[in-house]
Formats: sequence, structure tokens, C-alpha cells
Amino acid sequence: MCGIAGFCNLRDRDKQRNIAAMLDRIVHRGPDSSGTFYSENGLVTFGHRRLSIIDVTETGSQPMTSHNGRYVLTYNGEIYNHQELKKRLIEDPGSGVSASDFRGSSDSEILLEAISSYGIKDTLTFCRGMFAFAVYDKEEDTVILARDRMGEKPLYYGKAGGAFAFASDISSLKAIEGFDNEINRSVLPMYFMNGYISAPYTIFKDIFKLEPGCMLTIKAPFDLRNAVITTYYDLKDAAIRGISKPFNGSFTEAADELERLLKSSVKGQMISDVPLGAFLSAGTDSSTVVSIMQSISDQTVRSFTIGMSDPKYNEAEAASAIASHLGTEHTELYITEDDAKKVIPDIPRMFTEPFADSSQIPTYLVSKMTREHVTVSLSGDGGDELFNGYDRYPVFKGSWDRIRKYPYPVRSILGDLLANNTYDPSSDKYVRGRMLKAKGAGDLYNISRELDGGALNIVADDKRALNNNDTLDPRFLKDPYRQLML
Repeated sequence: MCGIAGFCNLRDRDKQRNIAAMLDRIVHRGPDSSGTFYSENGLVTFGHRRLSIIDVTETGSQPMTSHNGRYVLTYNGEIYNHQELKKRLIEDPGSGVSASDFRGSSDSEILLEAISSYGIKDTLTFCRGMFAFAVYDKEEDTVILARDRMGEKPLYYGKAGGAFAFASDISSLKAIEGFDNEINRSVLPMYFMNGYISAPYTIFKDIFKLEPGCMLTIKAPFDLRNAVITTYYDLKDAAIRGISKPFNGSFTEAADELERLLKSSVKGQMISDVPLGAFLSAGTDSSTVVSIMQSISDQTVRSFTIGMSDPKYNEAEAASAIASHLGTEHTELYITEDDAKKVIPDIPRMFTEPFADSSQIPTYLVSKMTREHVTVSLSGDGGDELFNGYDRYPVFKGSWDRIRKYPYPVRSILGDLLANNTYDPSSDKYVRGRMLKAKGAGDLYNISRELDGGALNIVADDKRALNNNDTLDPRFLKDPYRQLML
């Protein structure tokens, strides 16, 4: 990974000192090198911390300026189909880009030249990858931020020290002189119920996460109130398109197509000019990824596992057996309770806002061990989200199957009677009343989270902090699992 940072219209303050302070906070994201850019009009400052993965030479250094001099890029991530994009640029006579215009082979340069030729939105629509970046258009005096479709790479923005600023990490924004943003208490319900604060919110007022599949455009004089956010990719719309054109083949054909898609995805993520490996647990997700890696690689894949002394939480033995079966070069590290406790003081520095995922400590430890051997590591993250792997799916589908036996008009009336006849949100009658009014399994899940907030006596200023599924599409209601995945 790399780290990006920058600000616009930071008045009466030392720009070099402030961008240096921002980059110092994310040196762990890019330990190989750093760079800065200052616009001629003094309004825009970009910074970059680099972890070299593709094109490790100086030609891949950032911030990077397009060959026509109009655009400046600071970028974090990887475009998996960048070679395809480069070929398109070279072969397209209207692109204005030739093979000789490329100084190196980095995906950063290819992305920048595509933006220069086709514009940001068309380029984003073409790209497949994980990324977050900022582009400065000198002619239009405009800064554009963009984030990948699934939001794999972080990107924060907002008002800090009186300026418009952005960064890969909130800690960089806090490094700006004059940062005095208050804690955003309205997002606490979201945190206590989900264990994290989801986009577009953060723990600070006037600081936001750019949502997945979105781009932000802001023009001089770079007032946050004038920022325009547009969506170039919407996951819900993509799901609806998939439902409207379902796969019509046999089960075997579906399995073959899934394997093809998984292999294509994993192959794209294995593009690297530095050593690469993979996390391996006993789970189906990481085992599948490592299995595919080994099947398509011409070298022995390196796999890494964390083991624990408590057998209830130890997956190392099973992972070792999987590694032996697949033939990977396997490394494991057993940790103790004391090892885990030593990480706790560093958690605020690592995540910079409240985060309660129970896997954060072992993930850090396996990452630390893995970095001693390779620079890039793949994982199985996202498998549960795509394939209904969480416990909530069968639990809420079962509850919904019982409730849906009764017509909604009848349930709605009965629900009103039960919920309105009590003033205690934690009472059984109130809970049953609210749940009877659910329109689907996903709605039932969201109501349960809202009721959890009531039990905690939490009041949300913004309903989105309690319910991320406030608009139920009727096409999802037919399938409880689809609705729960929204």
C-alpha cells in the first residue's frame, strides 16, 4: 500500500511543514520514498508516501505529472487491468498518447495518462482494482478525489485547520496546524451497533470518508461546502442488473463460471514486482484464494498463519494441513495472550478512530510476521460478504420465514397495537411489534439493530447511523438473503 495526503487553500501557514507532518503520520503506508507537489498559484499541495510494488524505479515516483503537463496525480492502490488500459491508449489514435510518452511501467502513470485522454469518469468505469487517489487539473484549478468500487482503499477528506484536506489516514488530517474538529457524537449509535463507523461518516465533525464507487470534485477556492460528489459505480444497481439477467446454465456450468471468475480476479491481484504471499486460515475463503494462487503460479506460493495456544481459537493446525495439501511454502507463528495484550496500546495509532473488529489483533500480528518475508499478501476478506458466510443470514432468514406466514396488513396492524401500547423500547411487546412490521429479512435485521440502539438509550441525529437499508427495493424482497446483503 501507499499513502496520499494533501490540502488546498491553507492560508498563512507553512505548506512544506504541514505536508511533511501529514506524510510523517503515514510513513508506515509507504516506507520506500516520499514526494510532494506545490501548485504555482500556491493553492494546492499534494504529498505521497510510496510502497514500491509495480515499477520500483524512480519513474514510478509520485506525485506524478501527465506528459502534457495538465494533470498531477497522487495515488494509492493497484489497477489490475492496467496493461489492457495502456494498450487501449497506445492503439487509440484519439488518445494523444504514444508508447514513447510513457516514462516507466507503473500503473500510476497509465492511470494518469488515461485520465488525461478520456477524463476521470470514463477512466474509472474502465478500471478494475483497488485504489484511492487525488488529481489536480491545473487548467480548471480543480481537485478530484476518487475511491474504488468496493472501498478497499481508504480516503478521508474534509475541513482541517481551515483548509480543504484529504488523506489515506485521519491521523494525517490531525497533523495539520489548527486542527480542532470536535468529536462527532451522532455516529456513536453506528459504532456501538456495528463495531465501526461506515462511510461517509467519521469520528470527527467535518471529516468524512469518500464512499465506495464515488468521486468528489472541488474547485478553487476549495470551500468544502461547494464540493460535488458523484457516483460512478453503485453496488446495488449492479446487483439489480444481475437479478434481471440471472445465470441460466446448469449447476456445473455455474461452478465452472465461478471458478473462472475467481481465477481471473486472483491472477490480477498477483501482479507484482516484489515478493508476494497470502494469509491462510482454516476458512473456506482464504483456502480458496491460496488454492487458486498455487494452481496458476509458476512458483511455490508462500502462505502465512497465526496460531493460538487456546484450541478454541486455533486454526493453525488445520491451516498447516491445507498448506501441506496445496504444496505451499508455509510459515506459522504461535502467539500467546501476552503477545495479544502488547498490541492493545498501539490500536488507536493503527486505526485512528474507534474500531471494534475482534480480528484486529491477530490480523496485525500475522501482517507483521508476513512483512518479514514478502511485501504483498492476499487474503480471503470479502468472502463472507459475497457468499452469505455470516451467522446473521440463517438466523434472520429463519425469523423472517416464521413472520412472513402472516399477511403484511395483518402484521402491520398487530405490530402497531403492540408497539404503541408500550413506552419501553426494551419491552418484549415493543420489540415484537416493531419486528412484525418488517417487510423483509434485511428490514428485520435493521429493525433489530435500531432496537439495540434503543436498549442502549442512544439517540441518533441521523437515521443512517442506525439503518443503512432505508430504501427497500421490491426486487430484493423476494429473496431474504439478497436483502440481507444490501
